[in-house]
Amino acid sequence: MTVHPHTRFELPEALNAGEPPEARGVSRDQVKLLVAEGSTITHTRFDRIGDHLRAGDLLLVNTSRTMPAAVDGPKYAVHFSAALDDGTWVVELRRDGGPMFDGSVGERVDVPEGAVTLLAPYQSGSNRLWIAKPPTDDVLGYLQRNGRPITYNYVGQRWPLATYQTVFARDIGSAEMPSAARPFSFELVSQLAARGVLIAPILLHCGVSSLESYEAPPAERYDVPAHTARLVSWVRANGGRVIAVGTTAVRAIESVVDGDGVVSPSRGWTELVLSPERPPRVVDGLITGWHAPEASHLLLLESVAGPGQVQAAYDAAVTNNYLWHEFGDSCLLLR
Repeated sequence: MTVHPHTRFELPEALNAGEPPEARGVSRDQVKLLVAEGSTITHTRFDRIGDHLRAGDLLLVNTSRTMPAAVDGPKYAVHFSAALDDGTWVVELRRDGGPMFDGSVGERVDVPEGAVTLLAPYQSGSNRLWIAKPPTDDVLGYLQRNGRPITYNYVGQRWPLATYQTVFARDIGSAEMPSAARPFSFELVSQLAARGVLIAPILLHCGVSSLESYEAPPAERYDVPAHTARLVSWVRANGGRVIAVGTTAVRAIESVVDGDGVVSPSRGWTELVLSPERPPRVVDGLITGWHAPEASHLLLLESVAGPGQVQAAYDAAVTNNYLWHEFGDSCLLLR
């Protein structure tokens, strides 16, 4: 399935963040923040985000913890994307920094301590992702021994796994960091709480982000607990705004809202794809990083804020040299 956002821009190579802000001498909560509200664009710093939030607003934060999901074998690197309910895993084969499409059913891909066996393509018509039998039943333990964080070519060197965790990380299961929350520090969270901003947990385990151009995100595992569902309903009934921290949080909460706007606790797998034609029913704003051209995430941003506001934000970000990707700068979109 392909999806086509309206937002168009060219990303200069220099705007790819190749290292965490700490390596640039900037604390994680002092990256740049662009705030887009209506037709107004404001340039500020992430630790001042409270100036744009109100007492009674609710931040939904993803508590997924990043796995060391990349394992290097003699022929391929294997990226472990998601655990399926029957004990198999979704994996991606990569070599020289790019995805490999030449796998075949039954192929054994050598990795440390054994092999990954390819069972079937995960998505119809594509050999990019595979359902595979892992080398052991204890995959999380295996990854702790043999894995490293997934990285892409724009990152100049390998960084410790702790670099890829947010302050909210608790439940291990994401192939890649839910990076919209990375700029939060414990001190900033305390400051926001003292100002009356509410924070509630939500869970969505992120798969690999190396999608083809305009490819819709695959199904992902989520959990919306009962207390979060109740708090979302209470905030909406009392005039507060529901602001998702990351596209993952938007996808999770909107997966449990019915056509009447009723939010119910639930867990499972979501295939929801939001767009201006299927906009959010409870989310009023979004904190997010900057996404690559042709990324399907742009369509979700447009569903929250509208294509015009998203285009204006991206144009301003390029003009003002904001940095992209998981170690880059941040954006707050408000409907």
